[in-house]
Amino acid sequence: MKVHTPHILDEDQLFHMSELFKAFADSTRIKILYLLFEEEHCVGDIAEDVGVSQSAISHQLKLLKHMKLVKSRREGKTVYYFLADDHVKTIINMAKEHLEE
Repeated sequence: MKVHTPHILDEDQLFHMSELFKAFADSTRIKILYLLFEEEHCVGDIAEDVGVSQSAISHQLKLLKHMKLVKSRREGKTVYYFLADDHVKTIINMAKEHLEE
């Protein structure tokens, strides 16, 4: 008798999903995302608020941008970062709710 199993994603989808979760697996990246919940920020402001170097923040933002969790816009010489969409807030809020249960 065949046991019913839920539809499993294909290997490519599974890989990308695991990469997405890896992006959330660093407390500095979570702090950055939380900071961007309400408004956009430049690297210097993020570094000051999070308490790490601008170089470290730039590295984390590059990863978050690659994972399509943040976007950026340039105003003169300054680059501002913001959440890519509301799904990012939803994922973080769901994780927070889960931890609070």
